[in-house]
Amino acid sequence: MRVPLLDLQAQYVQIQSEIEPVVIDILRSGRYIMSEHVKSFEKNSAEFLGAKHSISCANGSDALYISLLALDVKAGDEVITTPFTYIASAEAIDQVGAKPVFADIDLNNFNISPEKIEEKITNKTKAIIVVHLFGQASNMDAILKIAKKNNIKVIEDTAQAFGTKFTGADSKEFNAGAIADIGTYSFYPTKNLSCAGDGGLMTTNDDELAARLRRIKAHGSDKRYYHSEIGVNSRLDEIQAAILDAKLQLINKWNESRAKNAEIYFSELADLEKAGLIKLPRKESYSTHIYHQFSILVSPDSKESASLRNGLKEFLSQREIGSEIYYPLALHEQEVYKYLNYESDDFPNSVIASNAVLSLPVYPELTNEQIKFVCDSIKDFFKNNSELRVEAKAALA
Repeated sequence: MRVPLLDLQAQYVQIQSEIEPVVIDILRSGRYIMSEHVKSFEKNSAEFLGAKHSISCANGSDALYISLLALDVKAGDEVITTPFTYIASAEAIDQVGAKPVFADIDLNNFNISPEKIEEKITNKTKAIIVVHLFGQASNMDAILKIAKKNNIKVIEDTAQAFGTKFTGADSKEFNAGAIADIGTYSFYPTKNLSCAGDGGLMTTNDDELAARLRRIKAHGSDKRYYHSEIGVNSRLDEIQAAILDAKLQLINKWNESRAKNAEIYFSELADLEKAGLIKLPRKESYSTHIYHQFSILVSPDSKESASLRNGLKEFLSQREIGSEIYYPLALHEQEVYKYLNYESDDFPNSVIASNAVLSLPVYPELTNEQIKFVCDSIKDFFKNNSELRVEAKAALA
């Protein structure tokens, strides 16, 4: 049985009859940039997310970069973010001339630890980039409390959490990305809400920030050929906007399907967790989880976690089961960030995660039989692995 990590063709079948006529109409119209479909998606996404303003752009990386520019982050400033994520979050900080400052993660949920953020604040700290990793929101109440106390702006990198709900201490519910100063989104094809190429979005409830985000993304211009500041060229095209608008109507259904698929993993793999062979993701009380990725940790307490994780990935590949390592090398250990002079053990939880994490197929179109096959294959790997403890193997007998 073949189980890919993601099946975009299966997703496309659901929207093919709706999408193709719209795309053909766009091609025939000659209106390819910033026309009716972009306006429609901006309006509909703002309503969906509960944000006052929704500003489209070319991709998620641009969304982060433009957001930092709009907050006047510049050379000499520091921005705190997580070392366990894709490089785009930290890269944008460098691109505006500021210094990335890493704060370790909570190993239970893979998100940045509020306590570690507080330890990293200096008089140079201008902003925090929070990443809602794998589909679950960070502890925004705690983070916003820290930010307010220190007069620091907060950007939410919501590339993996479109549709995730966060419940605050006052029991009020928010969509991830519509909580802090600015929310950013990526619609790269692998995202839970995706287009057929690159696309991005920025959200805010601040009128002045919204105006500036719109201006910066369009060459620093509010009116064509009149420029009040240096900006960039970052536009979402009409075809991508039309595709996103169609998928927006299905995103809640797809997110619910991901969560149902995750529940099967929790049930099927519970004994492996009890035996200490894997660690399943924890569901926090303050956030829903849309399982952009279903990420387990393979023997995280073992010195052999990396080799066991890699062995499991190869074993699954031999059975035509897709899996992925997000992320094999924490950012503070990357060649490009050697100039920050961090030691490997400065962020122990991020290193453990990098050595042990493995993401399994969880996309909405998976069948129960496919998920059961993945789980049975994982069990087979541990049963047959001679390096594992005898008592752990006995637990799986």
